[in-house]
Amino acid sequence: MSSLLAPPASFRGILPPAPPRRPAPSALTARAARSCYRFRTDDDGVVDVAVSGKDGEEGYTVGVEVPPRPGARRRREGGLVLRAADSGEAVPLASPGHGACLAAELSVAASRAPFNLSFLLTDGEGTQIRTHRRTAFRVPVGVGRGSPAPLGLSLSEDGAANFALHSKTAKGVVLCLYDGVGGDEPAFEIDLDPYVNRTGNVWHVSLESVAGYASYGFRCGLFGTGHPLLDPYAKVIGDFVSGNSVHAAVPSMSCLGSLANPPSYNWGRGKRPCLPLDKLVVYRANVALFTKDKSSGLPGNVAGTFSGMTAKIQHFRSLGVNAVLLEPVFPFDQAKGPYFPYHFFSPTNSYSSEGHSASAITDMKDMVKAMHRNGIEVLLEVVFTHTAEGEAECQMISIRGIDNSSYYISDEIAGCKSGILNCNGPVTQKLILDSLRHWVLDFHVDGFCFINAPFLVRGPCGEYLSRPPLLESIAFDPVLSKTKIIADPWSPLDISNVQFPFPHWKRWAEMNTRFSIDVRKFLKGEALISDLATRLCGSGDLFDSRGPAFSFNYVSRNSGLTLVDLVSFSNDDLASESSWNCGEGPSENNAVLETRLRQIRNFIFILFVSLGIPVLNMGDECGHSSAGSTSYKERAPLNWKGLKTTFVKEVTGFISFLAVLRSRRGDIFQRREFLKLENINWHGSDLSEPGWEDPTSKFLCMHVIAENDGNTPDSIRGDLYICFNANVESVSATLPAPTEGSMWLRLVDTSLALPGFFGSKSNPKVQQVLRHSSYEVKAHSCVLFESTRDLS
Repeated sequence: MSSLLAPPASFRGILPPAPPRRPAPSALTARAARSCYRFRTDDDGVVDVAVSGKDGEEGYTVGVEVPPRPGARRRREGGLVLRAADSGEAVPLASPGHGACLAAELSVAASRAPFNLSFLLTDGEGTQIRTHRRTAFRVPVGVGRGSPAPLGLSLSEDGAANFALHSKTAKGVVLCLYDGVGGDEPAFEIDLDPYVNRTGNVWHVSLESVAGYASYGFRCGLFGTGHPLLDPYAKVIGDFVSGNSVHAAVPSMSCLGSLANPPSYNWGRGKRPCLPLDKLVVYRANVALFTKDKSSGLPGNVAGTFSGMTAKIQHFRSLGVNAVLLEPVFPFDQAKGPYFPYHFFSPTNSYSSEGHSASAITDMKDMVKAMHRNGIEVLLEVVFTHTAEGEAECQMISIRGIDNSSYYISDEIAGCKSGILNCNGPVTQKLILDSLRHWVLDFHVDGFCFINAPFLVRGPCGEYLSRPPLLESIAFDPVLSKTKIIADPWSPLDISNVQFPFPHWKRWAEMNTRFSIDVRKFLKGEALISDLATRLCGSGDLFDSRGPAFSFNYVSRNSGLTLVDLVSFSNDDLASESSWNCGEGPSENNAVLETRLRQIRNFIFILFVSLGIPVLNMGDECGHSSAGSTSYKERAPLNWKGLKTTFVKEVTGFISFLAVLRSRRGDIFQRREFLKLENINWHGSDLSEPGWEDPTSKFLCMHVIAENDGNTPDSIRGDLYICFNANVESVSATLPAPTEGSMWLRLVDTSLALPGFFGSKSNPKVQQVLRHSSYEVKAHSCVLFESTRDLS
């Protein structure tokens, strides 16, 4: 019978390479043994140990047998005595008859398990008998074979625990338990036997109790050596520790899983908003930077946490936002930032009000619950293409050291300094799918935005796949297919952001990089007006087979210039940003400041009147600046004092107005299908054909003819006429004649002063435009007209 568990690290190698044959069991070992072991001794003999439960009692029986061995040394004839290594207590081994086994039995209280029982044997002359490696005999008590599924830690109601870990390459695996008071060294180690504790490539073991222990990790180096590694499936984890190592230039990293169950949570009767994709207005935010500044007015333990997000829900509502896109909330290396995670199944402890994993879990669920109660969906940015782990052993935190060849792409991809995960390999694919389902089912998350999406379509050697199995699995998964799934081409590895053909199965949406580029160039006066027209109509060149609702449009994002910096900084180093400082650097010139204000309004206006999903970046609404820096690491926390300024009040009011306009005119702006060709007319300044291919043409008018079904009042579904002027001078635009009995109302003119540059139909006399008239569209401005019934 093979052993269930080999002794710990200092006793490796005592087991034969194949399960040995055993003699017929005696009465002592005939009981249902929970685990059996065979040791070779230093006198060429054999010692068998069986650990079993007492009949009808709580506790364990440890039976020790020394079978007769032909040719063994004669010193055993005087009898043997078993001495516990820790207490020195002596127990003689008895023999029921001549030539039979010498045997002894020890009783162990269940409360002590799991633990390692160490003992020595002494012959009649007082000579000690040890293992063939001249060490004490050592067996674990309270340990079982375990189950290979599910992966990770599973705790039962009676206190038993099962551990399962996938590792194809590990030659040995050691489970390390820590009591939380013994420093860095484990309080208990269990060396897993590959003959018993391994099924396929999954190592597993069970413990009848983990009481008295706080955390755990796995050693997966050669024969189970090396520092402990984090279980990739752990639901509750400890703090990330970065310290010194033997390599001065390479700091060590470590993190352990918690042996506690995730805190229970009552979701009550709360329901998910389940908003249609085309109805979304998205706000991208970083949990820490959103409320970390003292100006947020939140207590120190709340600022910069999930609870801080919850406290500011009214801010989202005032903007008309109904979906919050959070930058990665997975545990990450603080030195590298949230786009370099090292774990995928728990929120980072740093976003917790109490600073530990259980609190982070509860705080995040509270946030999601509160958001849903206010009709706001929660979307997560996720990074599954790379981790924060390094190649040096001291920088292996989890899967890098557990099974590098299964989880990572073996061949280095040009231009990438970090190891790339083999996302379409079966092991990594399962990890990702299990993680995503966990966030949906346990945290009630409404969708995901996949950062560095181009690497999700790569195969095991870095080649591009036409049908990546991971993306197809997500698209048709019974749980995940009901959520919002968005691909983002931005890469935190090399800060690239290039749109590419993405396999979608009409399920995947995408962050529209081209929208940002073309709108910036148009307002700078460098783009063809045909490029702007394409973006206004939902980017049919990119989403023709899906529809405009799959285009997530944005002007600024967390990497690159903020919205206010786009109109304030421009130089050779910022050429790729297509920014324009309106002619000057830092300025107090009123004309320059006025142009910058118009440009900010123009960016927001075009974002909201374009078909697709508008995505606001944190701080766009309040003039948040990074002083012209494009570096993600140099972003500052949001300054909430700015919300009280006149400038910010007008911008936030404008955003709120446009969000309401999109909802009211959902027939035009919130569509899953593109507008029909017969419902769009394009004009120049005098209703002539626009200069589509003229690079000097910087003026465009868009006439959207509403589709009336006869049941909808004309006051709700009137035509729209929108003018865009990127010229440095005003342009006189001739308005088309409205339908009989209707008139044009000006709803937006970004060149006017507050409060007159936007408004509703509540005061039509102020906004009414006479029939067959022209309207002066000022330089660097946009104007929106809506036709309505002429009540006069």
